[in-house]
This record gives sequence, structure tokens and C-alpha cells, in this order.
Amino acid sequence: MAKTKIKDIILNPDTKREYFSPGNATCQGCGLDLALRWAMKALGPKTATVSPASCANVVTGLWPKSAPQWPWFNMAFAASAAAASGMKHGLVAKGKGDYNVIVWAGDGGTADIGIQGLSGAAERNEDIIYVMYDNESYMNTGIQASSSAPRGTVTTTTPYGKDQKKKNIPMIVAAHNVPYVATCSVSDPMDLYDKFKKAKDIKGFRFIQILTPCPPGWRHEAQYTIRQSALAVDTGIFPLFEIENGILTLSGKSKRLHDPTKRKPIQEYYSKKNQGRFKLINDGLLEELEKDVKEWWSWIDRHLVYQEHLEL
Repeated sequence: MAKTKIKDIILNPDTKREYFSPGNATCQGCGLDLALRWAMKALGPKTATVSPASCANVVTGLWPKSAPQWPWFNMAFAASAAAASGMKHGLVAKGKGDYNVIVWAGDGGTADIGIQGLSGAAERNEDIIYVMYDNESYMNTGIQASSSAPRGTVTTTTPYGKDQKKKNIPMIVAAHNVPYVATCSVSDPMDLYDKFKKAKDIKGFRFIQILTPCPPGWRHEAQYTIRQSALAVDTGIFPLFEIENGILTLSGKSKRLHDPTKRKPIQEYYSKKNQGRFKLINDGLLEELEKDVKEWWSWIDRHLVYQEHLEL
């Protein structure tokens, strides 16, 4: 995939334009804000968004601070994928099938409450882009743990740390045999932009997960949002990849991280000094988290090797 340069964005009036207005109700350092800005630069104004209950509803629905400069429909928690499917069919019937229809949902509205509708839309191969902006808990309603929260995360519903592993939503979606699945981080906006640009031109169900740090929920200072998301990638905890028609490829910094010696120690990420939500992680749990990372990368490496074998 061609790597877009920042100058390509700045010098192009269409991509230089900001579709998501400043002065909105997001918190300082909000990863959601950054992700949505860059996604819309790739998608452009012919886009309609469906969003279930989430932080995104707050920044779009509080008059007079409604930030999107394109059609945005707030939807019930469990219904966004179904609503987006109907919207796309309606646009096609009206002769406006060239519009991008996207779901912009948090991890709670995707991995938990919205997973039934997500699975149905993926199985039908609906022509929509489903985006999971992943801040790893229910931040809008008081920082409760979602199934996307990592083990050890302290939230209002897991005061002693979450016991369960983070749910691997990209692999669940990929198991539906959809044409495109990808992961992104707000620490690499050009990679994010390129993946949305590619997804825009693919027909069928597309799924993109974006790691979007939340300073209040992750308990870090607002100016460190990019550092947090970069550390998640650099430690190998959050690999950047694409799965196109079943073929997995690594992207961005993750291309070199299949070599474990190139990864930063996970202690740099799972540190209470770095993120207050990990204040209860001890050496024993840290060993388990290290094992989780190794197992995840072992699966990725086996898949890459298998594909290389098929190509030979």
C-alpha cells in the first residue's frame, strides 16, 4: 500500500479541509477526535455516519457544538450495523449509491452490545464500513470495563483489575470472510488515512479498528495520547495489519515487529506511571500479559508463513 505523505494532505484542498469542526465537546487529548478527523479526510463529504450510544454521540449531539459537517445519525446501542445497512440500501435505491455509509462505534457498542448486529451485517456482506474506535471501556457512561479492556485494567466495574483477556474483534470479523479488515492507531495518521482510502474503494463489508486513547479513562495526561497509542504498537501489544480477502499483511511499524527483539518491553506500556488504569498490575500478571503478546504474534507469524508457502 502506497504511503501517503503529510505534504500530500496539506497541498490538496480536499484533504486539507477539516470536516470535523474544532471547539467540540471532546475531552483534551481525545483519540476519537483525532481518528475521526483523519478518517474523514480519506472518505470525503459524500459520507453518512451511523453512531450508537458512545462518546461520539456527545460530541455530535450537544447543540450548538455539533461538530460533523456531514450527515450523522445517532442510533440505539445495538442497532447501528442494521441501521447503516438499511441506509446504504436506501441510498442505492435513490441513485446515491456512491455515498460511503459508515458505522462509527465504540468498543462497547461493537464488542459487546452491538456484536449481534455487526455479525449479521458482516455475514450478509453489507456494503458499509464499520469502524470500532477502541478506547477499551465504556468511557461515556462512567468508565466501566468492556470486553475490549485489557487484563488488569482498573475501571469502576473492575476496581481490582479486569480478569479476562481483551476480546480479539478483528479476528472475529475476519472469520465472517469479509473483504477487508484492518487495525489502525492514532499515532500513525498516514497509515490510518491510507487504510480508509483503500476501504473506500472496496465493495462489501469493511471493518477497521482504531486504538484511541482516552486520557480520563486511561488516567494519563492529555498531551500523552499519541505516546500511549505509539507504545501500544511499539511493544507489539496492538499490531497494525490488514486482512484483504483472507490474506494478512503487516503495516506501519508492525512490519518489523515480528522480530521480538525489535519490540519495546511491555512494561513501558503496562506501567502505573504511564497509565493509572494499570496501577494494580503486578509482576505475575505482567508475565501473563507478556505471554498473551507472544501468543498473538505467534499466530500472526504462522499465518504469514502459511501464506508465503501458498504463494510458493
